[in-house]
Amino acid sequence: MPRSLDGRVLAPVADQAPGQVGTRTRFVYHEREGRIWAEYEGGDVVHGRLVGTREGDRLDFRYVQLRQDGTTSSGHCVSTVVELPDGRVRLEEAWQWESQPGSGTSVVEELVEHAVEQVTPHAP
Repeated sequence: MPRSLDGRVLAPVADQAPGQVGTRTRFVYHEREGRIWAEYEGGDVVHGRLVGTREGDRLDFRYVQLRQDGTTSSGHCVSTVVELPDGRVRLEEAWQWESQPGSGTSVVEELVEHAVEQVTPHAP
């Protein structure tokens, strides 16, 4: 199983439609004992939350967000956690709005400046 998402900061690699998450949106993930949650904001999103579960490399969660225009929206997402060769994490997502029509796929990746450092023990 890939490493924990706890404390990792991820961002979309591409913009979605207006009023949705985009490259300026930042997700801060938390994970504990199979539970996953995150706060996110940036771009068209003033404040967002997601909450769900993790089994192995599969995340299943619901999300809700407040947009800059004062509207709210919610949906469901299933993501696959992929560990990149440089140690960062990518989430490959399939999502569907529940509060409005629409569905799609997206990719979010851990930001380099926030990547969890890998500590290599040094020989004495």
